[in-house]
Amino acid sequence: MCFGAALGEEGASVQVDPRLGADDDAFLNRQAAALLADVAETLAKVKPCAPEPRERYLALRLLDAVLHDVYAPNRPAVQEFFHRRMEQAAAEIENARVDEGATIWKLYNHGFVVRTHSVTLAFDLNPGTRGFRVTGPKGEEARVPCPGFPVPDETMARIADQCDVLFISHAHGDHAVESVARRFTERGKPVIAPDTVLAGSPIHKKITHMKREAHTLQTLPVQGGKTELRVVVYPGQQYQDKGTPNNVVLVFTPEGMSFAHNGDQINDPYPEYQEDYAWIDKVREHHKVDVYMTNCWGNDLFRDVRGFDPKLVLPGHENEMGHPMWDRVPYWGDSEYLHITYPQLKASKYPVVVMTWGESYHYQPASR
Repeated sequence: MCFGAALGEEGASVQVDPRLGADDDAFLNRQAAALLADVAETLAKVKPCAPEPRERYLALRLLDAVLHDVYAPNRPAVQEFFHRRMEQAAAEIENARVDEGATIWKLYNHGFVVRTHSVTLAFDLNPGTRGFRVTGPKGEEARVPCPGFPVPDETMARIADQCDVLFISHAHGDHAVESVARRFTERGKPVIAPDTVLAGSPIHKKITHMKREAHTLQTLPVQGGKTELRVVVYPGQQYQDKGTPNNVVLVFTPEGMSFAHNGDQINDPYPEYQEDYAWIDKVREHHKVDVYMTNCWGNDLFRDVRGFDPKLVLPGHENEMGHPMWDRVPYWGDSEYLHITYPQLKASKYPVVVMTWGESYHYQPASR
């Protein structure tokens, strides 16, 4: 697999990072292409699993290195790598038949698609950021456009058309995308989100706002009423910038499997703020959880996982390219600086399967 250099109309190299000389900038384009080719080759040979093989461990850290070039979202090799992986996922979802268990695709950021024999669930689908933040030496921030990074609308439409329902955790643009939500509502498919999501948009009234109540099972018809899901919508928050309502959903499929997705749930400041742990610590006492899809930067990720007590943990939200470089949480974790408990989770009894854009994992529940 080849990822080409940045070339203009007449073959001249296109300047990506304005802080660099032309030769240095062109070198980073060539290096990104070379390293991402190695990443792609390794990930194709060594599939996601737990425990994580050394080859994948190294490939994901190599990916970290490429994506932590500040201007990575505008590197042509990065864009091509991302697009190919998302297009590959779209093709797999279109053709995948699941007779037992569930196949789970990880898409961009904290986006997942879960398919069982009877239903296909979507969480926080996002085509990719259209801009990223650059932090200057005095802490000043500038936003740089990257219009070539998001996948085409056609790719997202292909994915959305395969799904029966979309769950949006909260209103932030790296989780809630109006064009994706509209694709669902225009086809009569439910979109579940807090009331603050896409407020002011014409489609806001078409979004379903389920009761945010800990441990309470609610019913949700999908597939035109032919199938019914059972859903718990936990009253989560992202406690930053005065707090943002964040649905933490637990979805039970007709097969009896359950899938939790926590959006950007965070208790900040921590450990001072404890309110949400009144329900997080007790999920396991009320419901059995098969798969927990969690953001990788929760401040006590291990405690959150223990509260849900899942059979499988799938981290998400690594390398959000809209963030400044230091805040694109890497696969190596940066746990000491970020004060997160990812290492404790990885060393625990819980199977943790780490994936990147476009990869899938088949979950087969043990006999209950």
